[in-house]
Amino acid sequence: MATPAAPPAPGPRRRRVLPVALAAVLVLVLAAVGIAVVRPGPVADWLGDEPADRTAARAAEPAPVAVLSGADANAPLPTPEGVRAALAPLVDVPALGDRVNVSVADVATGQPLFGRGEDDGTVPASVTKLVTGVTVLAARGPAYRIPTRAVAGATPGEVVIVGGGDPTLAVDKKGFYPGAARLDDLAGQVRKALGGTKPTKVTVDSSLYSGPVHEPGWDADIPTGGYGGAITALMTDGARSDVPRAKKDDAAGNHWAERVAQPDLAAGRAFARLLGVPTDAVERGTAPAAGGAATGTPGPGAELGRVESLPMVRMVDIMISDSDNIIAEALARQVALARNQPGSFAGAGAAMDAVAGELGLPADELSLADGSGLSRSNRISPSLLTDLITLAGDGSRPELAAIFGGLPVADWSGTLADRFGTTATKAGAGVVRAKTGTLTKVHAIAGVVSTADGRLLTFAVLTDAVPPDGLEAARVALDRIGAALARCGCR
Repeated sequence: MATPAAPPAPGPRRRRVLPVALAAVLVLVLAAVGIAVVRPGPVADWLGDEPADRTAARAAEPAPVAVLSGADANAPLPTPEGVRAALAPLVDVPALGDRVNVSVADVATGQPLFGRGEDDGTVPASVTKLVTGVTVLAARGPAYRIPTRAVAGATPGEVVIVGGGDPTLAVDKKGFYPGAARLDDLAGQVRKALGGTKPTKVTVDSSLYSGPVHEPGWDADIPTGGYGGAITALMTDGARSDVPRAKKDDAAGNHWAERVAQPDLAAGRAFARLLGVPTDAVERGTAPAAGGAATGTPGPGAELGRVESLPMVRMVDIMISDSDNIIAEALARQVALARNQPGSFAGAGAAMDAVAGELGLPADELSLADGSGLSRSNRISPSLLTDLITLAGDGSRPELAAIFGGLPVADWSGTLADRFGTTATKAGAGVVRAKTGTLTKVHAIAGVVSTADGRLLTFAVLTDAVPPDGLEAARVALDRIGAALARCGCR
């Protein structure tokens, strides 16, 4: 595809300057969410609720080893001149193409240390998920859980399943996401509520979302390419069509998975099977308004059961660590719903922009068409990302620090597991923790890095004009920038 045109130059930006006294707070916050951590485990283990069948396997594992040291709030602050000398030669390399925008800042103070096109909106790819994570944590809070409900339909025996936007909902205990809400639990509640009334029909209400199920700015292969899919308010297992196969692939580090074309109807049919209702008696519709009840039976619209998702903090962990695009789109819509916007791509983009502004971030440097970063219509400036990361770690909004828990660790986990392993980049191994983004011609990285002196910096490098066949070279070039920050005192 053609390289997106550069957006108009933004107006004057609002630079966040944070008091030095917050340095110690940041170190404590980052330690709490895993910046001073041992080897990251599965998301389900981070906050408990570990499946019983994995307990024995974990007990046999060797003791973990440290991979990230704590930052030193009293470490010397790099100088802008020192950072420029370290990075300028690495930014001007052919592998990164003709448009490379960079921001580096000190996390404890918010002081900018290096910038090149830092305020220019750039196609961010999956780095977008950092904005999605921060805005949903601000809008919903880390403990919020997404409900999936069943209510009585307008006719006797009709059950309406009402999607609330939980993409992790499972059919049963064999679901993809450990600890997720389950349809078999919901079905059990429905049977109990109905008493002797036999379910005869399932209506699927996925009307909470509106607009297209695929964002118009997505590449043509994304809806069927295994990393994206139709975004509906009701789905199970992130719309994966073969959950056992997807779990095996995921355990091997492959997050690609075939998705069903109509996730809401597929979930409705699974629910019908659990209730003993023929799948040809499943159709889309809307739940009736709750009203009066006939003697001894739930009236139309009466709630028959409810299950709730994992808490938002764990959803954000999964989204960032696995770069889960389906979860990202669901969380973006939660921002929209929390701000009384339509549950659509457009509503989510507008709501995330508004919440970013509420947080004091430069919303004029943000334009989002989706929450996952699959859209080439997205624009984010590097300095907005470094401001966002600083805000998440300064202790003023402690709920935002949850974004750090899922960040991949260089040469260790997630999308950075196989990076920072070369001679030129190994200085970043274990001390760079960042979200990456990749589309054809688009490569990005944003996160935190500890310098050789122990100073914690935040950095973002976004480039959207890389040669189409330059993926590996671009990744190495980005890694060299992170490694350069890790190895230098830059004074």
